[in-house]
Amino acid sequence: MTGPPGSGKTLLARALPSILPPMTVPESLEVTKIYSVRGLLPPETPLLRERPFRAPHHATSHAGLVGGGSWPRPGEISLAHRGVLFLDELPEFAAQTLEVLGQPLEDRTVTLARAAGTLSFPANFMLVGAMNPCPCGYAGDPVRQCHCGSAAIARYQKRISGPLLDRIDIHLEVPRVEYEKLAGKRSSEPSLAVRARVEAARAVQRERFAATALVANADMGPRELETHAALDAAGEGLMKAAVTQLQLSARSYHRILKLARTIADLAGAAQLQAAHVAEALQYRPRQTAG
Repeated sequence: MTGPPGSGKTLLARALPSILPPMTVPESLEVTKIYSVRGLLPPETPLLRERPFRAPHHATSHAGLVGGGSWPRPGEISLAHRGVLFLDELPEFAAQTLEVLGQPLEDRTVTLARAAGTLSFPANFMLVGAMNPCPCGYAGDPVRQCHCGSAAIARYQKRISGPLLDRIDIHLEVPRVEYEKLAGKRSSEPSLAVRARVEAARAVQRERFAATALVANADMGPRELETHAALDAAGEGLMKAAVTQLQLSARSYHRILKLARTIADLAGAAQLQAAHVAEALQYRPRQTAG
């Protein structure tokens, strides 16, 4: 999420666990084991039921994020297993620290190599990042003037590498909240209603993958995508144009199909349609950092 300070990026991230489905018993056991190993399991809570939400500071070390020590312990990305890892002020994290997220995002595990051997921890988390559009935070803001030069803005945005941006499925601009919306009496949709739609979509996915070891659409590989995310003629034409115009990588192509399949599930659609693909495409970043 990109937007000026105070636009609600952190609030949106912290609200995300409230719309996620409850953890299953196997998921709860996985999370409980990690917190027990780290010594963070409360004595009065033998089994963790709530999905984790971890928000490490941008000054967090490489070992703090990934895990480490002479006797390796889980880091923040493992403590966020089956939950949300929120990285606020994303460009302020050290480049080396951010680069190590690539392997866990792909493999859902983190591997630590030490002289005594190699140890792996689970790291199947939902990554949520937030950043300002520039160092001062107000590039493109209709109210406050940005004092950053174009070169400074480019350097700031390029702190996040292209490969990491390519692994983030949804890129959103979060604009300043206008007074009329802040002071308005219009009631918003409660989290419980959104959560009901998410749970219904997850139920569809559980049925879809009942005969496999997969759990959700994010777990699909190319073979499953051919079966469950087949495109019609209109969708194929749309994707072909997008691959050419946006210069999409193979990873981006598959991620767009997974996201489109999830959008279709949330809409209750059995077949993947061009409209679902179009919505998934609009979440791709317009510019990719080098």
